[in-house]
Amino acid sequence: MRADIAPRFHNQPWAVEAKAIIGACVHCGFCTATCPTYVELRDERDGPRGRIYLIKAMLEGAAVTEGTRRHLDRCLGCRSCETTCPSGVRYGRLIDIARAVMETELPRPGRDRLRRWLVRKVLGNSVGLGVLLGLGRVLRPVLPAALARMVGRHHPPAAWPAGHHRRVVVALAGCVQKAASPAINPAAARVLDRLGLSLIEVPAAGCCGALNYHLGAADEGLDQARRNIDAWWPLVEAGAEAIVPTASGCGSFIHDYGEVLADDPVYAAKARRISDLARDLGEILLGEDLSRLGVDGGGRRVAVHVPCSQQHALKLPDAVETILGRLGFAVGPVADKHLCCGSGGANSVLEADLGQRLRRRKLEALTVSRPEVIVTANIGCQLHLQGGTELAVRHWIELLEEALP
Repeated sequence: MRADIAPRFHNQPWAVEAKAIIGACVHCGFCTATCPTYVELRDERDGPRGRIYLIKAMLEGAAVTEGTRRHLDRCLGCRSCETTCPSGVRYGRLIDIARAVMETELPRPGRDRLRRWLVRKVLGNSVGLGVLLGLGRVLRPVLPAALARMVGRHHPPAAWPAGHHRRVVVALAGCVQKAASPAINPAAARVLDRLGLSLIEVPAAGCCGALNYHLGAADEGLDQARRNIDAWWPLVEAGAEAIVPTASGCGSFIHDYGEVLADDPVYAAKARRISDLARDLGEILLGEDLSRLGVDGGGRRVAVHVPCSQQHALKLPDAVETILGRLGFAVGPVADKHLCCGSGGANSVLEADLGQRLRRRKLEALTVSRPEVIVTANIGCQLHLQGGTELAVRHWIELLEEALP
């Protein structure tokens, strides 16, 4: 697919890259069958191929309409299309470029800007979000059912291991997860401690930057990435062997630090190093001797939701299922595992109706085997799914920590 980028964009650092990405698309349409929004809405413009045509027209200078914005906004950024694409189209990168351009080509109405700003500032602030969640738990009896389910399940953190090992990996406290499910990182630290690894949190590191970056506030997202690199760098220089975020959504963006900061003369090399060190928690455990944990799942029935960030961005579609299966849990089958649950970062808030429709589809698939618990690897998916079911939705590492002898 040929793209003639409009002259007014020629001096933009992304122009050559966007042209190359569009040029790689052969408009075969294989991606439409695996795109959750196309599967749900059956509109070509709500699939990757249709969106690429809309982006191409915008970058060639065509007027940007509200319709263009609506179809691009609905994209979940799940990158399922990348897994399917025979031509290797880097669609996730293209949609980020397009959204940033769209914010300047067609400024949003004030009310819409305020709404998106609030989403970024509330979800990206662990302290403020923690206060809101605490208030929500107090008011839980009068909250709508879905919201009450999301705020009502609080698991106190286990004690962080006191010992220190020669092998060190670095955690990310993050923003949403730190406020909504603070038990996850301590659980990961206890499991890794049994395997001879010390998981260390660095207080100066915060939100990974994905929330801002994917919502058109790229500069803010990149500043957050730079702050994290600065916070982690002393540990990297001291020999830390991996950066291990326990939220796969954060992990996929950290994995892309080298790409999104490639043009930064100060941070480009450091960002590449951080990306090279980024590892999913499941990836780490698969490389260790799991028998050292002494865990026996006892046949407990578990349904595994694999987040899009883990299966499409990080290319680890079977990691959690493999780990739980080896440790004696009964992992049930899940149909259409590749389809997004509808969370999509902030999409479950900004595109609530679509998110709920996709959630219903996903929960039907997850509960066919009548599991005792649903597990996932990403906090956004965890909260979103929990809003649609009374069945507990947990991070998978919490199950392992609770089963430690």
